Amino acid sequence: KMMFVFDDLNNCDDRGIQSLLKEVPREALSIALASASPVVREKVLKNMSSGAAAALKEDIDAAGAVRPADAAEAQESILEIARRLEKEGKLLRQKEL
Repeated sequence: KMMFVFDDLNNCDDRGIQSLLKEVPREALSIALASASPVVREKVLKNMSSGAAAALKEDIDAAGAVRPADAAEAQESILEIARRLEKEGKLLRQKEL
């Protein structure tokens, strides 16, 4: 089975990303996205309401530089949720779409 890394979120279906966002704490999301690729950040933001996306962007900007260890921990916590949702069929990666 292929490994699931944070950048793979870009290859997930929008409905799956929306399901993921319902379960991820906003603080973890802002820390994880602070060091994420622009493509993944944009994928997440486009699956939020404009108000929530604006608030998240503010959180990311306010956080400033995030320690790599903190970002990795936040990303891994999000990936644990993503893997569970994938097993439940609520999140699909591109290979499955």
